[in-house]
Amino acid sequence: MTEKKIMLVCAAGMSTSMLVARMQKAAEKDGIAVNIFATSASDADNKLAEEKPDVLMLGPQVRYLESQFKKNLDIPVSVINMQDYGLMNGEKVLRASLKTIDEGKGTAS
Repeated sequence: MTEKKIMLVCAAGMSTSMLVARMQKAAEKDGIAVNIFATSASDADNKLAEEKPDVLMLGPQVRYLESQFKKNLDIPVSVINMQDYGLMNGEKVLRASLKTIDEGKGTAS
């Protein structure tokens, strides 16, 4: 199984770093090979070019960027569920990310 790259974006990149740690822990527990990292909205374009992630997950506070990213990227883009984000539920956000990657493969234009 190839490692999936999941990129999280939030306003400053701070709150998502805790979520990254929880997602990583959930992935390890389930034996899922992933590379998860977080960045701020202002640095997102640089990170996208550098890292080439499989999916871009936006924190609820930057959901307004969703249409812009979807227009400019050829990878799936999704907004993290507000409740899962607020509770820092790494397991659920990991599952949502992987599901978004799978769905994105079927709908690539």
